[in-house]
Amino acid sequence: MTTAELPTADPRPLTGEPVALDLLNTRWVQEGEPLDLFAGAFGLSRVQGLALWLESTGLSGRFRADAATLVHLLTAREALARAIADPADGGARALVDAVLEHGRIRATLTSGGPGERTEFADPAWGPAWTAAYDYLELLGSDPDRIRKCASETCVLHFHDTSRNGTRRWCSMAACGNRAKASRHYARTRER
Repeated sequence: MTTAELPTADPRPLTGEPVALDLLNTRWVQEGEPLDLFAGAFGLSRVQGLALWLESTGLSGRFRADAATLVHLLTAREALARAIADPADGGARALVDAVLEHGRIRATLTSGGPGERTEFADPAWGPAWTAAYDYLELLGSDPDRIRKCASETCVLHFHDTSRNGTRRWCSMAACGNRAKASRHYARTRER
Protein backbone atom coordinates (compact mmCIF):
# COMPACT_ATOMS: atom_id res chain seq x y z
CA MET A 1 0.00 0.00 0.00
CA THR A 2 1.31 3.41 -0.86
CA THR A 3 0.88 6.59 1.13
CA ALA A 4 -1.24 7.97 -1.73
CA GLU A 5 -3.84 5.25 -1.06
CA LEU A 6 -4.24 6.24 2.60
CA PRO A 7 -6.70 8.81 3.92
CA THR A 8 -5.08 12.21 4.20
CA ALA A 9 -5.80 12.61 7.91
CA ASP A 10 -5.53 10.24 10.83
CA PRO A 11 -9.10 9.88 12.18
CA ARG A 12 -8.05 9.44 15.80
CA PRO A 13 -8.81 12.26 18.26
CA LEU A 14 -5.35 12.17 19.88
CA THR A 15 -2.14 11.61 17.94
CA GLY A 16 1.48 12.55 18.39
CA GLU A 17 2.00 10.91 21.77
CA PRO A 18 5.08 8.75 22.39
CA VAL A 19 4.87 5.56 20.30
CA ALA A 20 3.79 3.32 23.22
CA LEU A 21 0.88 5.59 24.12
CA ASP A 22 0.05 6.32 20.51
CA LEU A 23 -0.36 2.58 20.01
CA LEU A 24 -2.85 2.44 22.90
CA ASN A 25 -4.69 5.36 21.33
CA THR A 26 -5.50 3.30 18.26
CA ARG A 27 -8.62 2.42 20.28
CA TRP A 28 -10.92 5.28 21.20
CA VAL A 29 -14.56 6.15 21.84
CA GLN A 30 -16.45 8.52 19.58
CA GLU A 31 -20.03 9.49 20.29
CA GLY A 32 -20.31 6.56 22.68
CA GLU A 33 -19.09 4.02 20.12
CA PRO A 34 -15.77 2.19 20.56
CA LEU A 35 -13.53 2.45 17.49
CA ASP A 36 -10.30 0.68 16.62
CA LEU A 37 -7.95 1.88 13.89
CA PHE A 38 -6.85 -1.74 13.39
CA ALA A 39 -10.39 -3.12 13.10
CA GLY A 40 -11.77 -1.35 10.07
CA ALA A 41 -12.63 2.08 11.51
CA PHE A 42 -13.65 4.69 8.91
CA GLY A 43 -13.78 2.16 6.09
CA LEU A 44 -10.10 1.24 6.39
CA SER A 45 -9.07 -2.39 6.25
CA ARG A 46 -7.06 -3.64 9.22
CA VAL A 47 -3.79 -3.43 7.25
CA GLN A 48 -4.70 0.04 5.93
CA GLY A 49 -5.24 1.13 9.54
CA LEU A 50 -1.79 -0.25 10.36
CA ALA A 51 -0.26 1.59 7.39
CA LEU A 52 -1.88 4.82 8.53
CA TRP A 53 -0.57 4.31 12.07
CA LEU A 54 2.95 3.54 10.81
CA GLU A 55 2.83 6.71 8.72
CA SER A 56 1.58 8.90 11.58
CA THR A 57 4.25 7.61 13.98
CA GLY A 58 7.09 7.99 11.48
CA LEU A 59 7.71 4.24 11.31
CA SER A 60 6.46 3.65 7.76
CA GLY A 61 9.90 3.98 6.18
CA ARG A 62 11.31 1.26 8.41
CA PHE A 63 8.53 -1.30 8.61
CA ARG A 64 5.95 -2.89 6.32
CA ALA A 65 2.21 -2.84 6.85
CA ASP A 66 1.21 -6.50 6.57
CA ALA A 67 -0.82 -9.09 8.45
CA ALA A 68 2.12 -10.45 10.47
CA THR A 69 3.15 -6.98 11.64
CA LEU A 70 -0.44 -6.27 12.64
CA VAL A 71 -0.71 -9.46 14.72
CA HIS A 72 2.50 -8.62 16.59
CA LEU A 73 1.42 -5.02 17.10
CA LEU A 74 -1.92 -6.13 18.55
CA THR A 75 0.02 -8.37 20.96
CA ALA A 76 2.12 -5.39 22.04
CA ARG A 77 -0.96 -3.17 22.40
CA GLU A 78 -2.60 -5.62 24.78
CA ALA A 79 0.62 -6.08 26.76
CA LEU A 80 1.08 -2.32 27.11
CA ALA A 81 -2.57 -1.76 28.01
CA ARG A 82 -2.29 -4.26 30.84
CA ALA A 83 1.07 -2.94 32.05
CA ILE A 84 -0.13 0.67 32.12
CA ALA A 85 -3.45 -0.22 33.75
CA ASP A 86 -1.68 -2.10 36.55
CA PRO A 87 2.08 -1.59 36.80
CA ALA A 88 2.23 -4.19 39.60
CA ASP A 89 0.79 -6.94 37.34
CA GLY A 90 3.60 -9.46 36.89
CA GLY A 91 1.75 -11.13 34.03
CA ALA A 92 1.59 -7.84 32.16
CA ARG A 93 5.30 -7.28 32.67
CA ALA A 94 5.96 -10.77 31.31
CA LEU A 95 3.89 -9.97 28.21
CA VAL A 96 5.88 -6.78 27.58
CA ASP A 97 9.12 -8.73 28.10
CA ALA A 98 7.92 -11.35 25.60
CA VAL A 99 7.52 -8.62 22.97
CA LEU A 100 10.96 -7.23 23.83
CA GLU A 101 12.50 -10.68 23.24
CA HIS A 102 12.00 -10.14 19.49
CA GLY A 103 14.50 -7.31 19.10
CA ARG A 104 17.64 -5.81 20.49
CA ILE A 105 19.86 -2.77 20.31
CA ARG A 106 23.33 -3.23 18.91
CA ALA A 107 26.06 -0.76 19.75
CA THR A 108 27.86 0.57 16.70
CA LEU A 109 30.67 2.92 15.84
CA THR A 110 29.66 5.53 13.30
CA SER A 111 31.64 8.31 11.64
CA GLY A 112 30.16 10.62 14.29
CA GLY A 113 31.14 8.35 17.17
CA PRO A 114 29.17 5.82 19.22
CA GLY A 115 25.79 4.83 17.88
CA GLU A 116 23.05 2.24 18.14
CA ARG A 117 20.88 0.30 15.75
CA THR A 118 17.94 -1.96 16.37
CA GLU A 119 17.91 -5.51 15.08
CA PHE A 120 15.03 -7.93 14.69
CA ALA A 121 15.19 -11.61 13.80
CA ASP A 122 11.78 -11.04 12.17
CA PRO A 123 11.20 -7.45 10.96
CA ALA A 124 7.44 -7.93 11.45
CA TRP A 125 8.11 -7.54 15.18
CA GLY A 126 9.76 -4.14 14.65
CA PRO A 127 6.81 -1.81 15.39
CA ALA A 128 5.66 -3.92 18.36
CA TRP A 129 9.16 -3.98 19.82
CA THR A 130 9.59 -0.25 19.19
CA ALA A 131 6.40 0.52 21.13
CA ALA A 132 7.40 -1.76 24.03
CA TYR A 133 10.88 -0.24 24.16
CA ASP A 134 9.39 3.26 24.09
CA TYR A 135 7.32 2.30 27.14
CA LEU A 136 10.53 1.32 28.96
CA GLU A 137 12.01 4.71 28.11
CA LEU A 138 8.91 6.49 29.46
CA LEU A 139 9.16 4.45 32.66
CA GLY A 140 12.83 5.36 32.93
CA SER A 141 12.25 9.10 32.59
CA ASP A 142 8.71 10.06 33.73
CA PRO A 143 6.64 7.11 34.93
CA ASP A 144 4.24 9.35 36.88
CA ARG A 145 3.45 11.35 33.77
CA ILE A 146 1.95 8.42 31.86
CA ARG A 147 -1.75 9.16 32.25
CA LYS A 148 -5.19 8.02 31.20
CA CYS A 149 -7.68 10.78 30.44
CA ALA A 150 -9.69 11.68 33.55
CA SER A 151 -12.98 11.44 31.65
CA GLU A 152 -14.84 8.29 32.62
CA THR A 153 -15.98 7.82 29.02
CA CYS A 154 -12.55 8.30 27.44
CA VAL A 155 -9.98 5.53 26.95
CA LEU A 156 -7.10 7.67 25.62
CA HIS A 157 -3.65 7.93 27.20
CA PHE A 158 -1.12 10.72 27.11
CA HIS A 159 2.30 11.70 28.36
CA ASP A 160 1.87 14.76 30.58
CA THR A 161 4.44 17.28 29.41
CA SER A 162 2.80 20.20 31.19
CA ARG A 163 5.16 22.30 33.26
CA ASN A 164 3.60 21.46 36.61
CA GLY A 165 2.51 17.92 35.70
CA THR A 166 -1.19 18.41 36.37
CA ARG A 167 -2.75 17.69 32.98
CA ARG A 168 -5.93 15.62 33.41
CA TRP A 169 -7.53 15.45 29.98
CA CYS A 170 -6.50 14.00 26.65
CA SER A 171 -7.71 17.31 25.23
CA MET A 172 -9.14 20.43 26.83
CA ALA A 173 -11.13 21.03 23.64
CA ALA A 174 -12.87 17.66 23.96
CA CYS A 175 -12.93 15.88 27.32
CA GLY A 176 -11.87 18.88 29.40
CA ASN A 177 -14.53 21.08 27.87
CA ARG A 178 -17.21 18.44 28.41
CA ALA A 179 -16.23 18.15 32.08
CA LYS A 180 -16.34 21.93 32.54
CA ALA A 181 -19.74 22.11 30.83
CA SER A 182 -21.05 19.29 33.01
CA ARG A 183 -19.88 21.03 36.20
CA HIS A 184 -21.47 24.28 35.03
CA TYR A 185 -24.74 22.52 34.25
CA ALA A 186 -24.74 20.87 37.69
CA ARG A 187 -24.13 24.22 39.44
CA THR A 188 -26.88 26.03 37.53
CA ARG A 189 -29.30 23.14 38.10
CA GLU A 190 -28.73 23.31 41.88
CA ARG A 191 -29.73 26.98 41.92
